[in-house]
Amino acid sequence: MSRRHAAGAGCVLALIALALAAVPAGADRRAASAPGTPATSPASSAVRQPPPGMLEALERDLGLTAAQARARLLNEAHLTPIALRLSRRLGPRFGGTWLRGNSAQSLVMATTSPADIPMIVSEGALAEVVSRSFAELAAVKKKLDNTLPAQPLVSSVRYVDVKRNKVVVLVPLPNVAQTVVESAGVDRTAVVVLPSTEVPQPLYNLVGGDAYYIGVTSRCSIGFPVLKGTQNGFVSAGHCGNPGNTTTGFNRVAQGVFQGSSFPGNDYSWVATNANWTATPAVGNSEGGTVPVAGARVAIEGASVCRSGSTTDWHCGVIQQRDASVTYPQGTVFQLTRTSVCAEPGDSGGSFISVDQAQGVTSGGSGDCSQGGTTYFQPIAEILTAYGLSLRTTAGNPPPPVTGTCTGFPNVYTGTLSTGQSAYQPNNLYYRSTVRGPHTACLDGIEGTDFDLYLQKWNGTSWTVVATSDGAGPDERISYTGTAGYYRYRVFSTAGSGPYTLGYRTP
Repeated sequence: MSRRHAAGAGCVLALIALALAAVPAGADRRAASAPGTPATSPASSAVRQPPPGMLEALERDLGLTAAQARARLLNEAHLTPIALRLSRRLGPRFGGTWLRGNSAQSLVMATTSPADIPMIVSEGALAEVVSRSFAELAAVKKKLDNTLPAQPLVSSVRYVDVKRNKVVVLVPLPNVAQTVVESAGVDRTAVVVLPSTEVPQPLYNLVGGDAYYIGVTSRCSIGFPVLKGTQNGFVSAGHCGNPGNTTTGFNRVAQGVFQGSSFPGNDYSWVATNANWTATPAVGNSEGGTVPVAGARVAIEGASVCRSGSTTDWHCGVIQQRDASVTYPQGTVFQLTRTSVCAEPGDSGGSFISVDQAQGVTSGGSGDCSQGGTTYFQPIAEILTAYGLSLRTTAGNPPPPVTGTCTGFPNVYTGTLSTGQSAYQPNNLYYRSTVRGPHTACLDGIEGTDFDLYLQKWNGTSWTVVATSDGAGPDERISYTGTAGYYRYRVFSTAGSGPYTLGYRTP
């Protein structure tokens, strides 16, 4: 049972009358608020107008007025950095965060300790005390992922619902699923099994920004244009094609070749295009124009997000839950993001974007755009990391993310974390050092996250931490001289979601 604590009136932003262009670029913006409410920096580094068609789509799909839609985008830009800062300060007590209200005017921060309430309220957020931390819920979900059978009728969808403070299992046959959950060895009070007609299917034969074709009849959508060095290409859904498959563009002109594809498990791919096609930092919208892609900052739960697809065009909704596991007939895909955006067959691979920040590519879903539905996307950061790609943005051609200075190490591992999650490297195992000497490691994550790094040694009965690097931000370094023995690295996300690269050297 959670207990809710509301902050004062200053936590609700009176921004309805403001224009989005009023958010200044690269400087502190002091919003009208109650005395003592800290000023925050805007999430964007440039003055931003809402992309063409986004306000209209938000009005239509979320039932908002024009003023509410504009206020929602302003509030999201203001509250997102506060959420990141608070989640970092809460650490292991962090229980999740989300936006509330038609205009996203309230930020809710969950904690397992009532002692955190004054600190949360002082930042202008609403505090909610919950029984379980996000890390505890993520561990329950991971165990269910490893236990529940890959059968859509028994375990169609699983996700951490921070508002409920539980792990939710959606399934058409709840009685069967409940029996399986009870035998999984998890805290049953932390899990709720709900009946649902939602049986997601990969959205085959789709177009996402622009349409592309695989073979004669199969059609999918371009997610986001990318670069690999100087090679142009795009990312899309993994179920759209296999390595070596050739593609033609919306105009049926020869286009490219699938270089990599992963499905199930993941649902992503990338296609290298020929010299006739140029990657541009843009996503198509319903007005015949384009929306600029400025970056790939992760939007928090409750934030608005829009999808571009060739079948149903441009639709918007909100981000509902992250790290969802979806069991399709072909197998389970992990770490998807669940949204209230509708989609239909032909939209697969298409772009999900929040204002001008790339979020991911369309995987699958249920429902349609007449009655409404639920759609899942594969987060963009994991795709870029998996293939060493750079997102094409309006800022130019940056180097691939998560490469940084972690180069030249003989042992390199990559992964993706959400807030409160840990990973152990190498490959959830350990390595052995036979001599005394230096252990050095380098961790790189994406901007906007706070990842920490720990070196652990086996003492004969348990793992003990022998070196720590836990500064603010995504990048950490360790240098430790130790005796012979068994070692492993723990990578932990204090705040934020995204990919990382760990490089290390042994004595």
